[in-house]
Amino acid sequence: MANPFFRFKQFTVWHDRCAMKVGTDAVLLGSWVNVDGAKRLLDIGCGCGLIALMVAQRCEGQVVAIEIDSEASSQAAENVSRSPWSERMEVINADIRTFVDDEKFDVIFSNPPYFMESLKCPDRKRSDARHTDSLSFDDLMKSASSLLKQTGEFSVVIPASAFEAMNASAVSHKLYLTRHTWVFTKKGTPAKRVLLTYSPKMPAFQVNPHELVIEKSPKVYGDEFADMVKDFYL
Repeated sequence: MANPFFRFKQFTVWHDRCAMKVGTDAVLLGSWVNVDGAKRLLDIGCGCGLIALMVAQRCEGQVVAIEIDSEASSQAAENVSRSPWSERMEVINADIRTFVDDEKFDVIFSNPPYFMESLKCPDRKRSDARHTDSLSFDDLMKSASSLLKQTGEFSVVIPASAFEAMNASAVSHKLYLTRHTWVFTKKGTPAKRVLLTYSPKMPAFQVNPHELVIEKSPKVYGDEFADMVKDFYL
C-alpha cells in the first residue's frame, strides 16, 4: 500500500483521500511560481494542498486554495491546519467557474486537469482530476483573468504537448505569456512538462524559453532543480 503521507522539511501532506497524489508536477510549480511581494495568492484546484503550502512557506501573503472535490478539500484543510502557516491560509470547497471574491489576487497558480483525449480512468474522482472535461483550459483562463489584478501573474504546469492549446486559451482571454520553462526529465529526451506564467499586461520584451533538467543522471537531480527544491525535500 502506498504511503498515505509525504513529509517535507517544514510540513507533512496527507493525500490518501485525494484523487491525485503528491507528485513532481506540483513540486515543480510550487517552487517555480514567482511570489515576490504577493499579498493575496490563489491556488486553483489545490488537491491535497501541496502547492498552496509550498507557496505559503515561500512568502508572507494570504493564500486561498480552491478545490471542487469535497474529500480532497477536507484533507487539504487538515493539512493546512497542521502547518506553520494556517493563520494565513484558507481552503474553500468550490467550483472555480462560479467562485467570486471581492478582492482580486496578485498571484494565481494551478496544476490543472490536462488530458484532453486520452482513455479515462474508471475512478471518477481521479478522472475529473486528470481530464479537461472537469475544467477546460478555456474555463481556467477565464477564471484566472477575472480574478487576477491587472499587475498580477497566473502560473501553470502542463504537459509540453498542451502548450499550444493553453497559449491559445490565454490569448483569447487577454492573458500574455511572460515566463516560459521547458522541463526535461533528463538531457537528450523531449520536454515532458512546461511551466508558464501569464499576465494581463503584454510584456515589453521577447519571452525566451528557459530549460530545466530534473535529473542529470539516474536518481541525481540537476543542479538547478536541486536548488529549487532544497528548502522542501528532506
